[in-house]
Amino acid sequence: MDTLKNIGIYSIFPESESKYDFDTTVNKLVSEVEARSWNISFTHDLQQTMKKHGRDVLPVKVLAICHPSHSGQILDKDHERVISCMMPCRISIYKKSDGKTYVSRMNPAMMAQVMDPLTAQVMQSAAADVEEIIQTALKTE
Repeated sequence: MDTLKNIGIYSIFPESESKYDFDTTVNKLVSEVEARSWNISFTHDLQQTMKKHGRDVLPVKVLAICHPSHSGQILDKDHERVISCMMPCRISIYKKSDGKTYVSRMNPAMMAQVMDPLTAQVMQSAAADVEEIIQTALKTE
């Protein structure tokens, strides 16, 4: 935990405030993901999951997104499959107690520093795509 404090958790998990409400933010992200030919393999509704277990939490949805050109480069090689536990990429949309909606994601570029060159390149490329998806979706019209 001290390492996370030293690095800064927001360096590992960048967070952006959305100017839109929760549902609009989710819809804009879904549209942008699809417009860029990424696939949404699953949408995790953590609020609903928690509700099933008797817990009330503010809205949280996690989009599990994948682009075959990125993931294929990793999954084609046996020695790279170890990082499949980090796949697919995830975008989290959540509401905080301040009533605002936020978007977070993992910063794979930080982890890419310890990977072999191919994996690092794929992770950095995917991260750039995901960042562009988020920034475009969150732009005010």
